[in-house]
Amino acid sequence: MKSDIQIAQEAKMIHIREVAQTVGIEEEDLEFYGKYKAKLSDDVWEKVKDKPDGKLVLVTAINPTPAGEGKTTTTVGLGQAMAKLNKKAIIALREPSLGPCFGIKGGAAGGGYAQVIPMEDLNLHFTGDFHAITSANNLLAALLDNHIQQGNELGIDPRQVVWKRCEDMNDRNLRNVVIGLGNKMDGMVREDHFVITVASEIMAILCLSDNLKDLKERLGRIIVAYNFKGDPVTAEELHATGAMAALLKDAIKPNMIQTLEHTPALVHGGPFANIAHGCNSVRATKTALKLADITITEAGFGADLGAEKFFDIKCRQAGLKPDAVVLVATVRALKYNGGVAKSDLGEENLEALARGIVNLEKHIENIQKYDVPVIVTLNSFVTDTDAENEYIRKFCEERGCEFALSEVWEKGGEGGIALAEKVLETLETKESHFHPLYEDDMSLKAKIETIAREIYGARGVIYEPAAEKQLAKIEGMGFGKLPVCMAKNQYSLSDDAKKLGRPTDFDIHIREVYVSAGAGFVVALTGAIMTMPGLPKVPAANSIDVTDEGNIIGLF
Repeated sequence: MKSDIQIAQEAKMIHIREVAQTVGIEEEDLEFYGKYKAKLSDDVWEKVKDKPDGKLVLVTAINPTPAGEGKTTTTVGLGQAMAKLNKKAIIALREPSLGPCFGIKGGAAGGGYAQVIPMEDLNLHFTGDFHAITSANNLLAALLDNHIQQGNELGIDPRQVVWKRCEDMNDRNLRNVVIGLGNKMDGMVREDHFVITVASEIMAILCLSDNLKDLKERLGRIIVAYNFKGDPVTAEELHATGAMAALLKDAIKPNMIQTLEHTPALVHGGPFANIAHGCNSVRATKTALKLADITITEAGFGADLGAEKFFDIKCRQAGLKPDAVVLVATVRALKYNGGVAKSDLGEENLEALARGIVNLEKHIENIQKYDVPVIVTLNSFVTDTDAENEYIRKFCEERGCEFALSEVWEKGGEGGIALAEKVLETLETKESHFHPLYEDDMSLKAKIETIAREIYGARGVIYEPAAEKQLAKIEGMGFGKLPVCMAKNQYSLSDDAKKLGRPTDFDIHIREVYVSAGAGFVVALTGAIMTMPGLPKVPAANSIDVTDEGNIIGLF
């Protein structure tokens, strides 16, 4: 089997105008970035906004393992399979971050014969959205420090600056820094911090905004610091809103590319699900729902993170109602959860499968709490056995789930037809009664504890004293009705990455809480989660290169 990048580079792409025409978008409504990438102009929404919505299908997964799950691969393959069944479908994905691309993960465009292309462009600079978000974030930081330097009319307490700088790269050395060193003209000396761009509130704002007007209002509400009286200071008070919006005016427009089989894909925005809300842009999803009969989107990492935030943050804010959920698992990952070493995952082991399948069971239960129909799919590997597949099929069907094997990595859309047929059958015969997990009027603590107990299976929640004070302050400022964005490791249902399967008798530890007033949610940091990741001992960057002919190699 060829590598992902080999398959992508050998693919015969068609001009993006031809891809757009399959869903009724004319050339005049495209803003081209070469032959194979385009942004959708604002006119597209104006032309389609009164059309009825198509069906919305969310693809999520069990907790990720080193064995791999293939959530994006499944999403892309399902879209390709729908096209083979003559269904008008669009895929709506997030944009990859450079951090994991050069860190551990490599590329993030699907895999095998279920990929979105051009793969190299998508994984690197793409259309410049992340650059615009980074620039807007750091412009606000520069204006904030300049205001303090130039007389500090707003009375900002330098010890209570909460706005952080960002960059789209894993760089642990920037987590905690000191700025303003030098002479008096070089600024006030203070401690500062960096987050990765995908954790910036501006990324969340861009992904949750309906239009430029909504974007500007959200940008203006960003809390950057507190004054000496303890009152919040906003971006609007710094007169930063207009300039930030100018940097983001093109970034807010959804990007269109294609799959290996020329199915249209809107790839826009990219907040991480472990430290942010983990969903592509509301604008892209809403546009896709108007353009196609079926929109297939995904949410990052496992269902305990991505799906929960998709339901409780994105759907709540955007008024979206998912019609079905596809839950991705692999035999290998379930055996890994059952205690099998990565080197032994190719051997049949029904006992380990029985131990590890409890992770899948918990995710099924969680999705059913939202009253949305569930289809479990196994991303197939050649080492899987009939006995293992049959065990999982029976397990799922006993719990009221549809089940299908997926072979999209090896066969593209053809390998996803069984899954696509199950999804179509579910959409036709089962009704979604979607509702969020908790009500707006619940206290922030009640929301945190509801997620911890209902979704993670925790015994309870332990708050650090600082988090207790922060919660009280946030509610005192009037933000108590906002949803909660839990920042938690992705590898375990608990806040301890080493606890695999379905852990019990554990507590969730909340060490910090802050409000993202522009995005419209409150972030609760659990365990040792970091908003600026670091690089591994051997980064993926070590293997990435460009040939003398200009071809990128080493992405995977």
